Amino acid sequence: MAQKPSTPKGTRDFGPGEMSRRNYIFSTIRQVFEKYGYQPIETPAMENLSSLLGKYGEEGDKLLFKILNSGDYLSKADGQLLEEKDSVKLSTQISEKGLRYDLTVPFARYVVQHRDEISFPFKRYQMQPVWRADRPQKGRYREFYQCDVDVIGSDSLLNEVDLIRMIDEVFENLQINVVVKLNNRKILSGIAQAIGAPEQMTEITVAMDKLDKIGEEPVYAELRERGISEASIEMLKPVLKLRGTSEERLQSLESLIGKTEEGAKGLEELRTILRYLNAFDLKAVLEIDQSLARGLNYYTGAIIEVKAADVQIGSICGGGRYDNLTGIFGMPGVSGVGVSFGADRIYDVLTELELYPETTGSFSQVLITNFGETEEPFALEVLRKLQHAGIAAELYPDPVKLKKQMKFANDKGIPFVLLIGEEERVSEQPTLKNMQTGEQTRTTVDELIRRIHQ
Repeated sequence: MAQKPSTPKGTRDFGPGEMSRRNYIFSTIRQVFEKYGYQPIETPAMENLSSLLGKYGEEGDKLLFKILNSGDYLSKADGQLLEEKDSVKLSTQISEKGLRYDLTVPFARYVVQHRDEISFPFKRYQMQPVWRADRPQKGRYREFYQCDVDVIGSDSLLNEVDLIRMIDEVFENLQINVVVKLNNRKILSGIAQAIGAPEQMTEITVAMDKLDKIGEEPVYAELRERGISEASIEMLKPVLKLRGTSEERLQSLESLIGKTEEGAKGLEELRTILRYLNAFDLKAVLEIDQSLARGLNYYTGAIIEVKAADVQIGSICGGGRYDNLTGIFGMPGVSGVGVSFGADRIYDVLTELELYPETTGSFSQVLITNFGETEEPFALEVLRKLQHAGIAAELYPDPVKLKKQMKFANDKGIPFVLLIGEEERVSEQPTLKNMQTGEQTRTTVDELIRRIHQ
């Protein structure tokens, strides 16, 4: 017996019902993006590997899916590297392209490549899949969709305020309670300076970023493994132990890192963002998290991470400011900031909390039954009128037993069935059955249209 086919680990199929729910998420997010003046773009699934490497830090580079060159990809490979089995150096010789890891780096490449066609500040959104060679687990996939929104070409902190307001509105519309965690890369730099290890900032932030996942002691152990001195670790401990409200944390950070140039700038930027946001009645909970780094090297200012308050899952949205990213592609001095919504994790949260609208999952509003050739012409005319009125409707294609047609409607979640037998054809008044209540009434097509549009 042939083995049953399957998808690669970390990827999933989505049937019609699942796609309907996913489209509900995409539609909700897209409406907010466009409401705030952002425009859509798309970029290729693969990028030149040179565009991707070095943009996500050491750990991120390891998660890039690389694509083998076409043809005899080993013909130009270094023989000594082959003999030594040096996969790291060899990979760049046999692979010139890779699947995109996120949508931000391709966006930066797009901006540089199309700079003469863009009006700045440029506000774009992008909703496409990305790929990461990660270990699959709950809420973590190798192929998943991101819904990115970025503005590039402006230094104003009003952009961060807009993004947080958009986050709040998206999750309010989806009815998901969230906590929005905020930090600033300059604060992390100030922490590294204050503990006497400015040159080891990357090592410190990579370990600190795992605080929520592994706890304090394992973080300290990792810092030791990364070569951070015991003296620096002791000075770092009060920072990681900070608790209290956002204002209390900012005051504590002020006393710990306020004298460092970078730390002072970061604290002022955070206070400015919070001051602007105080004018809005946000539903989301805002929380300063001094350990938040998100593990990416390209952030230079605000760092944002969103978590669902009622479900144990990783972040469902995150991002920050990346002033230097386009400089890597030869366009220095252009500031950008953006966030990415993780559609797959949002899907899992909505599923676990059963927050999808009742209508989600049903495509057709009306199923017209098929009683045979005599009734089909009138049934087709009714179908035409319903569809012309903007009502999603379908005619069952075969004149099979009514029980089978009703089961079809029930399985698809179609709310109304229109019975057109001999009596209904002659009187031109179909019988409407409400599949939820079981109620049956005779009606005209015009009355049916008015009822469904109510």
